[in-house]
Amino acid sequence: MWKLCSSSRIVGGTRALAFFGLLLLICQPGTDHVREVRSYQLYADASMMVLQRMYDAYTGQWSDASWWQQANALETVIDYSSRTNTTTYTGDIATTFNANKSSSFLNDYYDDEGWWALAWMKAYDLTNTSSYLNMAKTVFKDMTRGWDSICGGGIWWDKDKTYKNAIANELFLEVTARLHQRIPGDTVGGGSGPRHTSYIDWANKEWQWFKNSGMLNASNLVNDGLDSGTCANNGRNPWTYNQGVILGALTDLYKITDDASYLAQAEAIADANNRTNIDDNGILYEKGCEPSNSCGTDGPQFKGIFMKNLYYLYQSDNKQAYKNFIIKNVDAIWNRGRDRSNHLGLHWDGPFDRAQARNQSSATDAVNAAIALSSPITDEVE
Repeated sequence: MWKLCSSSRIVGGTRALAFFGLLLLICQPGTDHVREVRSYQLYADASMMVLQRMYDAYTGQWSDASWWQQANALETVIDYSSRTNTTTYTGDIATTFNANKSSSFLNDYYDDEGWWALAWMKAYDLTNTSSYLNMAKTVFKDMTRGWDSICGGGIWWDKDKTYKNAIANELFLEVTARLHQRIPGDTVGGGSGPRHTSYIDWANKEWQWFKNSGMLNASNLVNDGLDSGTCANNGRNPWTYNQGVILGALTDLYKITDDASYLAQAEAIADANNRTNIDDNGILYEKGCEPSNSCGTDGPQFKGIFMKNLYYLYQSDNKQAYKNFIIKNVDAIWNRGRDRSNHLGLHWDGPFDRAQARNQSSATDAVNAAIALSSPITDEVE
């Protein structure tokens, strides 16, 4: 069995174990041989501690985060809690729910609603609290009201019906698939779902529309949405979160059907993104806004959404390239995109820019994805 080394066991006696450092130093009993082990949970512990300091238990919300980003920050908490099997921050779930449930997590934007539906399903998975799943069902029922025949189908981004875009429809797809997985008796042709359509039928209907909408371009990247006049791909930037959410949805469809074509499509999108939305060092980079520092309030959240969905895909296909990509990005975040107080910035490859909840939760999503990937990286240190 391996054990933690004391600094005196390390040649020169100068190398200490830092709690928030990259490596744990582990000795083989009875020898002076040392193995170095990445422990990404230490990173996650540190970054979650910072994110929690940004949480207001009175409002059940995080500072410097918009409404849809609150849902993503809650997911960050849930993912950390699930992967570390700890309850340190799980009180945030009930606090956020009780402080904000009067609105049923509905507003004027269907994409905002989709984020909350996903968050409450994850909360249900972690806690088995039925009110969270029921809330997700309530939110989804409202989302279905955004579907009409304009552009052949799909839901609108907003209730004023100004834009049919990728993110709202990707979220619609992912929510339908996950509700199907969690609601017994939901079957093709069943009428127990919203508008007398089963959740799986909604999922199939949405995917058929989405893949034929033109938003998924010839390069296997998802552009932002459809032109309001022509219903054609508007050619707007392929944001990382648009590549991420569809990965999660396609992975769920694969789990439901065992049809490998869904995984193949997800991998094509992931590979295209990992060739495109990267900097010169191969680190995830929001090319639509980071070069000009114009990511505003929304953009800082995008990359974390891609990373948590890339990890979700990796759990199904075990593609080594995705594991390597996650590890490479988390190492960059910790070594170049962090300040001395463990705030994580927008620019994962550095330099650190500013401390805010949207930056912190997004980068922590990447760190959470790496928790299970801790592994020995050398056999000996001399």
